[in-house]
Amino acid sequence: MTDRLAARYRRFAEQEARGRSPLYEACAFGVADDARLLRILAELPGRKQQPNLLFAALRVACGMPRDWPDFRKKFLAHTNDIIAIIGTRVTQTNEPGRCAVLLPVLRCLHQPLALIEVGSSAGLCLQLDRYGYDYDGVHVGRESPAPVFPCHAEPGTPIPDRVPEIAWRAGMDLNPLDLRDASDVAWLEALVWPDQAERLERLRLAMEVARVTPARVRAGDLTTDLPALLAEAPVGPTIVVFHSAVLGYVTDPAKREEFARTVFDHAAVWICHEVPSVFPEIAARAARPGPAGSFLLAVNGHPVAWTDPHGAWIDWLEPH
Repeated sequence: MTDRLAARYRRFAEQEARGRSPLYEACAFGVADDARLLRILAELPGRKQQPNLLFAALRVACGMPRDWPDFRKKFLAHTNDIIAIIGTRVTQTNEPGRCAVLLPVLRCLHQPLALIEVGSSAGLCLQLDRYGYDYDGVHVGRESPAPVFPCHAEPGTPIPDRVPEIAWRAGMDLNPLDLRDASDVAWLEALVWPDQAERLERLRLAMEVARVTPARVRAGDLTTDLPALLAEAPVGPTIVVFHSAVLGYVTDPAKREEFARTVFDHAAVWICHEVPSVFPEIAARAARPGPAGSFLLAVNGHPVAWTDPHGAWIDWLEPH
């Protein structure tokens, strides 16, 4: 059991944290080599053993660690507090920077759009038409005081000339986060990786936008409650169901397939932005493999781009 857990943390260090967060890389390697910490974490349910969940819980309980030795010291001194937070929270990284890689797809669709996001956390990605974007010097959308998300676009990417027209928007999450709740806001901020101060500042600006013009996010399970939300969408706009870094937490492949069938049965456009292992049959159709740790962007089951998990770059797979 601890061997598999150690491998999970080592994989996180090598494939996700490396090049993005030196602190999290060091801490993940440290956990992977620490038999005492692994035994404690092995007592948790599998879905509660995630590195991101542990690291965010520790930061909420006792602040940002300086390095791996400080992380270990804090963990052992505050184990019960950290485990309690892990028990009540889930990884709900509401990264609005991902909107930058969704925009090229959304602008190619017939406008206006009716957006439904599943796994929407606090609904920040539903605000994508209210942000600004910088594609290697090509500016799209709003500027200050809205956040401006930088995204390197490889040649061939259909960079949009404007943000999409959104006629209606709604989200669904098992546990929607409330931006009026200080503890929910603190949790969102703790999920932003260290060494990424600019990303944290953009998150805070996005939360300000969402407070002014909140999008409705209802409690619900994407595997059972999506049809009811689809039924609320207005007739006329193109209905789009999208998700980013969500279906990886649906561990049953049959439920993922059932979700996809539900979207198709309602004639909605399906935009999937996930690690390639979520739908391996879609990843197998990609024209070329993506870099380690990258996400695959697919439309109606067809792969269109490899992306950075947080929206920092997009590498288009097909001519437009």
